[in-house]
Amino acid sequence: MNGASGRSQAPRQPSGATSQGPLERGSTGAPVKIVCVFFRLSTWELGLIILAVVGTATLAGYTTGRYLREHSATQREPFGVIQAALLGVVGLILAFGLTLAVGRYEDRRAATVTEANAIGTTYLRAQLLAEPERSRSLSVLRRYTTLAVGVSKEVPNSPAMRRTTAAQGVLQRRLWSLAGRSIAAAPLASAPRLYVDSLNSTIDDQSARLSALNNRVPGAVLALEVLGAALALALLSLHISILGRGLVPTITAAALVTLLLLVTFDLDRPTRGLIRVPSTPLVSLRASMSLPPAADGPHP
Repeated sequence: MNGASGRSQAPRQPSGATSQGPLERGSTGAPVKIVCVFFRLSTWELGLIILAVVGTATLAGYTTGRYLREHSATQREPFGVIQAALLGVVGLILAFGLTLAVGRYEDRRAATVTEANAIGTTYLRAQLLAEPERSRSLSVLRRYTTLAVGVSKEVPNSPAMRRTTAAQGVLQRRLWSLAGRSIAAAPLASAPRLYVDSLNSTIDDQSARLSALNNRVPGAVLALEVLGAALALALLSLHISILGRGLVPTITAAALVTLLLLVTFDLDRPTRGLIRVPSTPLVSLRASMSLPPAADGPHP
């Protein structure tokens, strides 16, 4: 949990309290439906789809190479040059896509930690408010943190996540109302003003986390990776088949490329698959809220 912040930030209306949250815009369009289907696929289903595309291209190239083997004297060199050049280009594309996916994964992890720290700071400062706003704010913050943990388990842009974020928006309005009452009751006190500052940060960091969860690698990049890898492996298997070599090198290359594509896709699905954004900071924070408050409110 962060300590007192030195920022002098003017109070703002809760960003999550708008009629349409950041994940709800365009939620009825076809692209969003495709995204939801992509997120709902299990790792094994996604792996089988990638393997089917890559395997089909590899088998097609190998079969074509066997057919052209009788022309190997004239075809060997051209296919070898094209295959080598294409493999280099595809390697760059795969590295670019993996870099994008890793960067977004790190951003999501950082956003989760930042939101947990903001909520923790707000919870600490809420303990310094006067009653009855103190007890009410602490209770609402516990429910708000529970919802924040739930976001980590839901598919981005799904109806379940929209319901959760809508519930968070309601609680943000409630917290803002309680903060307004605290300032009205003690306009010169420092505790309510510090509380408003941290509540501003909590609202902003929730929006930043939702945006990070929904920030995916562009679909065109992922499609280019799959199609480019399939074409490169097709030419590789074609060249190996023309040379009369075995299938082991081709199968090995296809397996490695499939694993690399699967890792890239899995990193781009923060709440699904084998590589997930950990919600440990929020879970630990919610567990700490089960303990009695560390500070007492002001006494009359």
